[in-house]
Amino acid sequence: MGIASLDPAVQVILIPVILFSLSFHEFSHGWVAFRFGDPTAHQHGRLTLNPLAHLDVFGTLALYFMGFGWAKPVPVDIGRLRNPKRNATLVALAGPGSNFLLALICGISFSILIKMAAGGTQVPTIILKVLQVGLFINITLGVFNFLPIPPLDGSRILEGFIPYEHRHIVLKMEQVGPMVLIGLIAFGWITGFSIIWMVMGPIITTLAGLFTGGIL
Repeated sequence: MGIASLDPAVQVILIPVILFSLSFHEFSHGWVAFRFGDPTAHQHGRLTLNPLAHLDVFGTLALYFMGFGWAKPVPVDIGRLRNPKRNATLVALAGPGSNFLLALICGISFSILIKMAAGGTQVPTIILKVLQVGLFINITLGVFNFLPIPPLDGSRILEGFIPYEHRHIVLKMEQVGPMVLIGLIAFGWITGFSIIWMVMGPIITTLAGLFTGGIL
């Protein structure tokens, strides 16, 4: 579901949606870390919604052309968190959680406007389209970042449930994870068959229906 395939007029309006969604994701990581005692994101100027502070060029292009992407990770010093193991898991959850929150807002707004349109109220099609794609962008960002592949948030969440004596598993994941992720993305780009989308697609569809009350 690349944004590049949409009508150019919709693309122009959606650019701010994409930038805000990516920035809100990273800001949420930094804000939760700050609340738990780690000021690293604030010290690096990342406790902001300014997209220029968060954007990763390749991740943004991936979102635009392939439908899933990422921003520049916010720095977190786990050692400065008050409860490193538990708080680190919550910091990781904050990113995809923020995207699910935005998706829920888009979904509820979309369903309300659809019902208003059915009742005779004129609702601009462009607004419905932006809300619909905003819904899918944020669900996709949330689900993608939940994948348990380093450096995605899902791997950090998974770490919180791995006992310390099995730390070697975490280290191994951190070594091979980025290569696996790049390989999966490249495979989908070259062949047109995305294993990532095969996994994510049914989850995204289910959540879209849930967030819109069954309209989608």
